[in-house]
Amino acid sequence: MDLDALRHANLKLLDDAVEDWSIIVRNLNTLAEDAEKGLHQAANKAKWSGKNAGVSKEFIGKTAGEIKDAHTQAKSIHGVLKDTAGELKSYRTQLKDAIDRGLKKNLTVMDTGDGGFTVTMNVHPDRAAEGYTPPSHTQSDVNALRDEIQGILGKATESDDSASKVLKALADQTNYGFGDASYQDRDAAAEALKTADELAALAKKDPEKLSTAEFDRLNAGLKKYSADPLFAERFATTLGPRKTLDFWTGITDPHTGWDLRHDRREQFDDLQKNLSLTLASATQSDSAAMTSWKGNMVALVDQPVGRGGGFPLGGQVMSNLMRWGDYDDRFLNSYGDKLMATEKKFTGNGQHGAWQRLGPDAILNHTGTDSGWDPMTGYLKALANNPDAATSFFNDTFLTKDEDHDFTEKKDDKEVKRSLTNFDYLFEERHWPTDFDSEHEESIAGRNNLAMALEAATTGHPAGEQPTLDTPHHNAEQTKLMERLVSSIGEDPDERLLKHRHMLDSVGQITSEYLPDISRSFSDADRNDPDSTSWERTQKMYPIYGEEAVLDPRDVTKLLFTVGQSPDGYAAVEIGQKAYMSQLMEHHLDPDLPADQVVDDDTEGVVRQIANKSGEVSGILALGRQEELAGANKERDEEYKDSMDLVKSSISGGLGTAVGVGTSFVATPWVGALAGGATSTVTGTVLESVFQDFKSTELEDSEDARGELWQKSYENNGNRSGQAARLAAEEHGMVDPADAETWARDSGRQGFYNAQAIVDGRAPGSRTTS
Repeated sequence: MDLDALRHANLKLLDDAVEDWSIIVRNLNTLAEDAEKGLHQAANKAKWSGKNAGVSKEFIGKTAGEIKDAHTQAKSIHGVLKDTAGELKSYRTQLKDAIDRGLKKNLTVMDTGDGGFTVTMNVHPDRAAEGYTPPSHTQSDVNALRDEIQGILGKATESDDSASKVLKALADQTNYGFGDASYQDRDAAAEALKTADELAALAKKDPEKLSTAEFDRLNAGLKKYSADPLFAERFATTLGPRKTLDFWTGITDPHTGWDLRHDRREQFDDLQKNLSLTLASATQSDSAAMTSWKGNMVALVDQPVGRGGGFPLGGQVMSNLMRWGDYDDRFLNSYGDKLMATEKKFTGNGQHGAWQRLGPDAILNHTGTDSGWDPMTGYLKALANNPDAATSFFNDTFLTKDEDHDFTEKKDDKEVKRSLTNFDYLFEERHWPTDFDSEHEESIAGRNNLAMALEAATTGHPAGEQPTLDTPHHNAEQTKLMERLVSSIGEDPDERLLKHRHMLDSVGQITSEYLPDISRSFSDADRNDPDSTSWERTQKMYPIYGEEAVLDPRDVTKLLFTVGQSPDGYAAVEIGQKAYMSQLMEHHLDPDLPADQVVDDDTEGVVRQIANKSGEVSGILALGRQEELAGANKERDEEYKDSMDLVKSSISGGLGTAVGVGTSFVATPWVGALAGGATSTVTGTVLESVFQDFKSTELEDSEDARGELWQKSYENNGNRSGQAARLAAEEHGMVDPADAETWARDSGRQGFYNAQAIVDGRAPGSRTTS
């Protein structure tokens, strides 16, 4: 900053800007609070229907979030301006004081006009007025004043420059709308940018020359700042895409950096996670530099980045840095397109395997689950954290009928070439490479990550989490994938799932969130008959506030029977089904239900149907559990009890962390209850009884024990159906509670009993007849 620029600066303009932004912050804070309470929370409590269910509710939530981001960004900008204004005022005062002190020693400070300044004698003794003796000074006084002025100008320049950089970085975060980067003051943001430059310089070093102290500093810095938007963008763009790949390739190269590998190998997993989280945050930026970074990283997917220009490829390395964090949707989809094109190239259009790691090859993944040599494993984990990108990816085309491949299907009694989506290829046809974990056991990570990615893609929320009030209703792309998933499992449950049981927990979660669609599939209504009143009745019986997944009942039966053979899958669907049944009872026994949502005047028939279909689902699950326990030991049955306990503990922490069964008001027991502020008495009481009912079974005499298990489950299912109906009747007073309990208990048991006949005709394994 020039001398005169600081000395004569009109800082009132900056003060005015600070005041203007303070007003903006206050107004946006009020607007954000109003949007949250008056729009967002109100929208979550409303009973949406029709197109509003799939559009308006989500739009309102996003709008409220955008207003919140606007307040956050305004607050950060205000903090930067306020800090800078205060500092510049202070430096201007210091400058004037220094100049005044200089004058007392007959020294004057003058701007040279070229960015510099001079310290000279103010009045030469030979030219002093008669009788006036100018103050004396020494050269040390000149030097001291010069250095003081230079120091003040230097600090003022740094203050001004850092403010400019921070404000530009904040503005560059998004092309449209507002960013969510939050900083209380300018120094915090400036420190983040400075640290990013320093850590990027360390990552650019040859890993063989990276000391353990530098490794520790880099690892700790990435951990501290990984969620900081400005830091992440600056670090990633300063390092660059190729240097990012070179860094991780060098760190994991078994032939280099022996000292670092020896002393810090146990921390490689932490570094991998922290680097992944940082890069994920960086991709959310729309800055020109980051946009270029993303495009260049995609271009490197099929390029060799190993020593001597060989393997691994860029995609193999980068996929291992995508296992944590929420990567930008568009980047993930562009990356996935290039990765699948590379997959086609190296597998002969999917006709053979690839990515098989050999002994000398580097371990690219240090989590212990797999070697990281298969790029799909890490990429699928990234999709598991990003539902929208996952949905789009699985529905994309992998192969068309016109390409060179041998995948066929039957049409009109002829074998013809088929087209494959990414889902078809990965779930049904891919030759997954053999890999091993850190315990030298065959790795399950690839298909497990596939299942988690499918969970995100079909449910609309990250895998391992539960739907919340803000989770959108199922859309057409999600239900399309769900239809294909259920159909595929129905074609070959053993090959698609039972041989890979680690996938069943995710499939169970998916199933629990499509119970309304499953219930519709079990109805006998003809949806294709325009004159059918039964289909209209079914739609009202099982309301869906979004797109419906149209499922074949035979495939659904196989799905439920298969999921029942997994403790985690069984728990997710069984508890979800009981919650769903309870809330349907509450919904349909409410006398204030709008007329257009009332099924019909036959209240007994409505109660019986809810209980009956719920019993069928629970009965099929129970038969799957029996199938799993045939010949098993007691420890296996204890796993079912443990899974139920895990669900119970998650519910006790709040509905938002509990298993979900969809994303609509009525068709979502957990989310529907949240809209009212707490678990309903009916749902909460029924679920508590379900947990009390469930006990592991002594399996020393497996045949008798399994028979006893089925009988007890049969009775408990009827009792819980009756309990839900009675409590709902007591709450609303629409029908006699005793009558409602009898109708539901009998029909619930009948549905559970019917499950045997259903499975005998449709399930895979020992009981299938078709």
